[in-house]
Amino acid sequence: MEPILVESITYDGVCQECGAEAKWCGVQALVGEELRWDVESTCPACGSALAVCGGDLPDELRGRLLSEHGWATLQVGPPTRNATVMRVLRAELGIGLDGIKAVLEQVLTGQYSGTLPEMEFLARKLRASGVDASASRAGD
Repeated sequence: MEPILVESITYDGVCQECGAEAKWCGVQALVGEELRWDVESTCPACGSALAVCGGDLPDELRGRLLSEHGWATLQVGPPTRNATVMRVLRAELGIGLDGIKAVLEQVLTGQYSGTLPEMEFLARKLRASGVDASASRAGD
């Protein structure tokens, strides 16, 4: 089994109950073949606790993760079987034939990017299909 990959952030926010300032923690994790996320907070003023998770990663959390940790890219090594890469990306990203060629070009040139868990998720899917793939951040 592949190791768990986690990126997290903490930030100041507002309590949903009383409006006081509270610390929030956000996490995106790649566990096996599944991307997960959650956001949680406990208010020091009123004691209210909130945890949210599931579904697609919220844009606000994704933006905070990218701002804190930076962008990661997906790379595929030669020789690349473009048909296999396109099949995996279409299945995982829900992209139609009209958009997949542009995404494939970004992947082949090392320009397709996102959070590290997102890119490692795709790299694992590609490796499972026999494509040499990896995810990394600049400087890693």
